[in-house]
Amino acid sequence: MVHVAKRDYYETLGIDRSASEDDVKKAFRKLARQFHPDLHSGDHQKKTAEEKFKEINEAYEILSDQEKRKRYDMFGHAGAQQGAGGGFEGSDFGRGGFGDVFNDIFDDFFGGGGRRGQRAERGNDLQYNLELAFEEAVYGKEAKLKIPRWEHCQDCKGTGARTAAGLKICATCKGVGQLRFQQGFFSINRPCNQCEGAGQMISDPCPACRGRKRVYKERMLSVSIPAGIEPGMRLRLANEGEHGENNGPPGDLYVAVSVKPHPVFTRKGNDIVCDVPVSFITAALGGKVEIPTLKGNTIIKVPAGTQHDKALRLKGLGAPSLKGQDTGDQVMKIKIQIPTKLTAKQKELLSEFAKESGMSMDEEGDGFFDKMKTLFE
Repeated sequence: MVHVAKRDYYETLGIDRSASEDDVKKAFRKLARQFHPDLHSGDHQKKTAEEKFKEINEAYEILSDQEKRKRYDMFGHAGAQQGAGGGFEGSDFGRGGFGDVFNDIFDDFFGGGGRRGQRAERGNDLQYNLELAFEEAVYGKEAKLKIPRWEHCQDCKGTGARTAAGLKICATCKGVGQLRFQQGFFSINRPCNQCEGAGQMISDPCPACRGRKRVYKERMLSVSIPAGIEPGMRLRLANEGEHGENNGPPGDLYVAVSVKPHPVFTRKGNDIVCDVPVSFITAALGGKVEIPTLKGNTIIKVPAGTQHDKALRLKGLGAPSLKGQDTGDQVMKIKIQIPTKLTAKQKELLSEFAKESGMSMDEEGDGFFDKMKTLFE
């Protein structure tokens, strides 16, 4: 009898001896897809593919197991077989590793496996877009939100049946939730298409949810919007999203905040900014000006010689920090107003002012007052 020597396992998978576990898995996946028997037609091609597929499986079973790979590297094929029981025994089949790779391949070829219809699944996350007034974002508010979502049916407790007697064992899969199919030289379990993997059939549906196990309803939530929240921020409300399939846990609710623009104020961090128009006389000589704040009007003193775009601050009249450490200021940008229409007397007085200031009187009319503007810029 002639004994044919086995090929080197590394050569079989087309990898180096220094290949990582991930490299071994990638090589196996590629070859398993290439030589899967069900992808080949004709008796000769299918038989050749089966032999190659067995060879690939054997190589992967050894090289994906650290202990077996170590023995193989030291003693060759004889060392690899020590303690091995043949087939899938002693490998990671069905416990991750080898089984995970096979499941990936089965998903590609046969649409996946497992009892999906019976597995509890986490519900979807939801997002609610909440528009706030400028003041509400600064000082916070208690918002009432109406959230439409899927919830577990309370009448049937998520079973989908009117009573316990309304649940029958699936006659197709006999309650297992899976059907076994022969694929090539091995068998595959797939979800039962009759009960969708649940193992049960609803013979008497719950009238509230009509057998869907969940109901679509609106829920009122009270949400505390923190003072100082800024546009673009999101609040996360854990477990307030949709309830999952098959009594799975609920997802989360995210409240996305936008803020309406204010006709007077803008926001820069925790500071509230506004423009304050003052006459050039007030800017030059100083004076008091009434300005708006979010808490009502107040009087501020404009120092003499204040320049255009000078920023004055009112401490503590800005937005509070979300961290609760401090509060911003109200920042007032001085905007000096230059009169466009002057009486003859006003022009005369300004001309005297110009002479006293050493300004040239070569230009008259509007050109002269344009120069006056630059005096405050």
